[in-house]
Amino acid sequence: MRDIYADIDYVLIDEDKLQTRIQELADEIEADYQDKDDLLLLCVLKGGYIVLSDLSRKMKRPHEVDFMGVSSYGKETKTSGEVQILMDLKSPIAGRHVLIVEDIIDSGHTLNYLRRTLLARNPASLEICTLLNKPSRREVDVPVKYLGFDIPDEFVCGYGLDFDEIYRNLPFIAVMKPTVFAHLKK
Repeated sequence: MRDIYADIDYVLIDEDKLQTRIQELADEIEADYQDKDDLLLLCVLKGGYIVLSDLSRKMKRPHEVDFMGVSSYGKETKTSGEVQILMDLKSPIAGRHVLIVEDIIDSGHTLNYLRRTLLARNPASLEICTLLNKPSRREVDVPVKYLGFDIPDEFVCGYGLDFDEIYRNLPFIAVMKPTVFAHLKK
């Protein structure tokens, strides 16, 4: 059996720090939406599912959740720039307050595409919450209202983020050893 911990170079954000920040984000969101009904937390799959789960459980106000599958990476370590919707929402969002919950923003292409697509569906409001942000990699600016952590340009995994569909279950954000993905073209 593969030892996924052996592929970790170092822990960038530990579990306690993650949970503290998720609680702070939940508190900020609840304060901002206290007078608004019909809040929908929209999880961007697959990486955002743990962020959404923890954020949702820390919120006391009523809200719904829905999911979209969006990809621009495939099996690479950086975006291809071509965004695909792999799974769309189950319900219309016209007139609803929508909060996109994302694991990481890198180049910005995926979130920019998703944001434009969702704005065309006429939500009452549309905001973005991301756990991780790589400002040094940004190619397209996207307005992020709720931000967990700015991180350096490292290949990270854990807490929902994967490499080749593995490592999502790690309870922290870790930087992977470059040897794990060295065989991929950069």
